[in-house]
Amino acid sequence: MSDFEYPRPQLVRDNWQNLNGTWQFAYDDERRFCRPDQGIEWTHEIQVPYAPETKLSGIHDMGFHTIAWYRLEFDMQGRGERTILHFGAVDYEAKVWVNDRLVTTHLGGHTSFHVDITDALVEGQRQVIVLRAEDDPHDLAKPRGKQDWQLEPHSIWYPRTTGIWQTVWLEQVPATYLKGIRWTPHFDGFEIGCDIQAAGDRREKLTVEVKLWHGEVLLADDEYKLMGQEAHRKIAISDPGIDDSRNDLLWSPERPTLLDVELTLRCDGEELETVRSYTALRSVAINRDRFMLNGRPYPLRLVLDQGYWPDSGITAPNDAALKRDVELAKLMGFNGVRKHQKIEDPRYLYWADKLGLMVWEEMPSAYSFSPKSMTRLIKEWQEAIERDYSHPCVIVWVPFNESWGVPNLTSMQAHRNAVEALYHMTRMMDSTRPVIGNDGWEASATDILGIHDYDSDPQRIKARYEVSDPARTLFDQRRPGGRILTLDGFPHRGQPIVLTEFGGIAFDTKAPDIDTWGYSRANTAESFYEHYTALLKVVNETQMFSGFCYTQFADTYQEANGLLNADRTPKIPFEKISAATRSVQLVAQDPPAPA
Repeated sequence: MSDFEYPRPQLVRDNWQNLNGTWQFAYDDERRFCRPDQGIEWTHEIQVPYAPETKLSGIHDMGFHTIAWYRLEFDMQGRGERTILHFGAVDYEAKVWVNDRLVTTHLGGHTSFHVDITDALVEGQRQVIVLRAEDDPHDLAKPRGKQDWQLEPHSIWYPRTTGIWQTVWLEQVPATYLKGIRWTPHFDGFEIGCDIQAAGDRREKLTVEVKLWHGEVLLADDEYKLMGQEAHRKIAISDPGIDDSRNDLLWSPERPTLLDVELTLRCDGEELETVRSYTALRSVAINRDRFMLNGRPYPLRLVLDQGYWPDSGITAPNDAALKRDVELAKLMGFNGVRKHQKIEDPRYLYWADKLGLMVWEEMPSAYSFSPKSMTRLIKEWQEAIERDYSHPCVIVWVPFNESWGVPNLTSMQAHRNAVEALYHMTRMMDSTRPVIGNDGWEASATDILGIHDYDSDPQRIKARYEVSDPARTLFDQRRPGGRILTLDGFPHRGQPIVLTEFGGIAFDTKAPDIDTWGYSRANTAESFYEHYTALLKVVNETQMFSGFCYTQFADTYQEANGLLNADRTPKIPFEKISAATRSVQLVAQDPPAPA
């Protein structure tokens, strides 16, 4: 399907094949089949990559189903020495056969996986892929994000997502090929860290040439020897010294400068393949009570984004929709989004990189605590960090939200240990970004203190947070949402305080109040605008806050508390939203000159 572009934007090859489109499909509620050669009755056709719960899938079945089978018969396009099959995401447990040969399994509904299927291909015939997706709708011990466990979506929970929900694709590679590239900006030294991994047949005398451009200017042209199929280097960039010249090279929402990269793998001088990538030079850090971007305090103006669409659920209807969501967030005056309970499609992160939008990445929660649920969560979170590490737009990692999955943080040491373990594991995997151990309340190990407070009265918000002694008044005496903000033994140590959820004003003139949900309610566009403006003025002017995240970007199913309707049309004019978000005076336009 041409509506979906190259799925892995930071390691691009020309020789690839998109397998989205019409697949055969069948439910297996009685669990009758365990292999594709057992006479499965293909009762449906489905449009991949849309989940069967969605309209765009062509099925639109929102009932409880545990097992779903997929089948695709296709012709190979192009040839390489090896063929790699990729799945963007399959919820939840996937088994994959190629020509009746089991080639891989994967556990985790939000992260990508791939497998070399070269040995399973059969010359001279059409190839057949069969996938079995197992996704127990009642299992609360798996990371499931906002997917409801009840039949009908209720409160803040949404319809389920079963099976394939991101692009399926093939790529042709040489016998020895570039498997992975990892970029780490080192702002202080004006350097770019480059970690390169080759795969396939092991060869001696492997080298990789790395060319790095800023626009038309070639910044570096280096060649590195691979040791054990890996190379780890830093590419030094000449530091222009003064800010005006430095800013031409630095990535920020205001100036999202990307550096284009070309990598050529060689063996003893013979070229094996060339791939394209990109990176950026920028830093994110914490300095006392402020968030820092590129060495300067940077106020965060974020919006909570669930990442759902009315007809396609958790999957964007096309690549243009992902780009448009980035553009709309910026148009409304925000410089970032908090992707809530969703590991977003890499194509969204690409557009955020390219257009300049910061992203907080948050792990979808499980809702029961056990060694099994934590094992599942840790595995998937590690995969998400590894996949998205190189995107400059990603500025914060959030493994837990509102104590979901660890509900007894105040009383059970095991729950505390889980949050602290995930915090330190995340910092181990990526020491360059801040980590919020548990966002919202009951904080322990964290680099930023995130507070969720849906009080609808701007004056009460002002009184609560404009205090001279927050350590005593706020953290010891007041409990937004009825929860303590920091756990015993983890007093506030001066970390930045960010109001990471607030607002949630419901406004929908097309649906009865009983059918919609929000934290407060407006009945007219004017009252909605006035309430939003008053809240944002208080939050922007509160010195305690290093930033904020408003709830939310767009209406999502029964939640009518978006700034946009579900179809992404604005509830009030964009210029009014933007001015209120930034708490600037909206300048009246001059009347048109008389004819």
